[in-house]
Amino acid sequence: MSICLRYADSRDEAADILNEGFLKIFTGLDKFDLNKPFKPWLRKVIVNTAVNHYHQKKRQIQAEEIDTAHNEPGTENILSGISYQEVIELLQKVSPAYRTVFNLHVIEGYTHEEIAMMLNISSGTSKSNLFKAKEQLRKILTNFFLT
Repeated sequence: MSICLRYADSRDEAADILNEGFLKIFTGLDKFDLNKPFKPWLRKVIVNTAVNHYHQKKRQIQAEEIDTAHNEPGTENILSGISYQEVIELLQKVSPAYRTVFNLHVIEGYTHEEIAMMLNISSGTSKSNLFKAKEQLRKILTNFFLT
């Protein structure tokens, strides 16, 4: 469920993704190699299900290529005293296209080329979306800590 929550807009949507993922797991158990660990396979199925859900929900990703990226110095803060649930709620405020790339790159460890293939976008768009996701998240976190 924690994986699904990172990709979904709401808990209900995450539950739908999780249910669909478990259905794929149960119907595809014959494809699982018993000589390999189960947990990484389960994780991959759930992540792919979340990406497929994203494709179904957002048929067209509207993203702009970025020419230059400027990081504002001194805006990095250590997140302490914030619960996991609060982090998920804040992450869900990031737009779906940006959040998906953020999750795939930062959390799951996919390269921009792999993300581009998964989402049918260019690697430049993936990089741009990651940058924009970080910017949105930075603003959301700033507002969260100021209020």
